[in-house]
Amino acid sequence: MDQVFVVGSVETPAGKIPRVSSSLKWEDQKGAWKVRWGIGRMGYVIDPGLYALGNPDPSSSVLVTANYKLTFDRLRQALPNRSFWILVLDTKGINVWCAAGKGTFGTQELVERIRVSGLEKVVDHRELILPQLGGPGVAAHLVKKLSGFKVIYGPILAKDLPAFMEAGKKATPEMRRKAFTAWERAVLIPIELVHILKPLVFLLPALFLLGGLAGGGGFWQNAMTHGTFTVAALILSLILGAVLTPLLLPYLPGRAFALKGFFLSALGIVFLLVVFGGGGMKWAGVLERLAWVLLVPALTAYLAMNFTGASTYTSLSGVKKEMRWALPLEIGGAALGLVLWLGSLFYL
Repeated sequence: MDQVFVVGSVETPAGKIPRVSSSLKWEDQKGAWKVRWGIGRMGYVIDPGLYALGNPDPSSSVLVTANYKLTFDRLRQALPNRSFWILVLDTKGINVWCAAGKGTFGTQELVERIRVSGLEKVVDHRELILPQLGGPGVAAHLVKKLSGFKVIYGPILAKDLPAFMEAGKKATPEMRRKAFTAWERAVLIPIELVHILKPLVFLLPALFLLGGLAGGGGFWQNAMTHGTFTVAALILSLILGAVLTPLLLPYLPGRAFALKGFFLSALGIVFLLVVFGGGGMKWAGVLERLAWVLLVPALTAYLAMNFTGASTYTSLSGVKKEMRWALPLEIGGAALGLVLWLGSLFYL
């Protein structure tokens, strides 16, 4: 009852049920922005249990969702001027799809949450509407057997729920199909960037200063020449792997994400050599360029491969298969590139 988004309560035979509205407050919007950037992500949860959206009565439908607050907020925001019961499962702050894969949005948790919330006392029907993406974690026949509640799978997107309900709880083929638009890919980029930028805050200045040891000139002259090139190459790898790969994902050649990143890295290497030149005739410059010819593809492909966990069209077996051949190549290329780069620092 003391959660900031609760706006009152509803009296039921099972006791007071927290009431929520479909309108999001400034605190909700701020919280959503923060978790998109990885701030407080694993603590962005609500208490599991039963909630009342609007003014539900015993005949109102029951929607089931996860206790990741961003998921909960998207659900209630999609249902203005409507009344539902919302049963929130304890998914440890994980969204429905991922929680279904991990088992926290699962049969046992659903059955237990029905029991603990006293749902059978609150409604006069025995139906639950679950998000379609929760299906991998829930055995509908066992839920029926253990709780008496029938499971109905709703659409993939919360925004389609009004049309789903008006159609007599029937989903169209479009409601069953998961798209992965440019915007949906773009909103995943910030949290990927944050994980990478944290070590780079310390790594980039260190690499810039190490560049001062390369070549035969003065320290700061070398740092501006070789250190700047090194920093630019690392930042370019980050942009190619963590930003451009997600944005251009459907258009890049190859099925493996590592291959998609490798394709972009080839363009990145050409860009680096055009902007900074080929290193002249000095061996230090040549070794430095060769080092990043290996390092940029290795880093870009690795960062691109990280996005498999956020994609809608990867599978666990496919990711494992890709990792078996891609990781050794990435590690080998990065190791050889690092040796060449260190060698360029002391080759006068």
